[in-house]
Amino acid sequence: MTNETISESSVTASINAPIERLDVADWLFNLPDAEYQPCSPAHIAAGTTRAEDGKRMFINVEIICGSIVVQHYVEDVAEKHRVRLISLSDTFSPNGHAKVQVIWELGVRPTDDRSCEFINRLYGTARDEFHTFLERHGLPFALEAHNRVETPLFAKSIERKALRTHFRDDMQGGN
Repeated sequence: MTNETISESSVTASINAPIERLDVADWLFNLPDAEYQPCSPAHIAAGTTRAEDGKRMFINVEIICGSIVVQHYVEDVAEKHRVRLISLSDTFSPNGHAKVQVIWELGVRPTDDRSCEFINRLYGTARDEFHTFLERHGLPFALEAHNRVETPLFAKSIERKALRTHFRDDMQGGN
């Protein structure tokens, strides 16, 4: 049995801050639940912990296509301007429980000396049983609409953090 793609999505948004002020890994692994929730009406909760091997983990709960999805994103790449996480996520619907693998990539690249482009990519795969489960119950599994809502709001959250950090550093006599 092999995993097959069930959904792919890549959405971009602008950030009005220079690249040197941005740290996507720091933003994500320090994102408060109160800041995560307003980034989409589907967001229920989020927090961070460590996996058994010591890697950082971002856990979130959201509703996608009418199913509650619990995602356990473990860091695969965690750099200042690029993060790649992998989750074996649990989906719960009135029709039952299933697992899906989601790869989440976040990144920034400069557009000029004062702004950047934020990229939010999601890639979902599942085994044949999950495809059968979706078909049997007439359920979609589409990340695109969800991603279009949360990406510009994530970008604004990253921007706020970068500007707060810069302002705080200026007040303390730094940079």
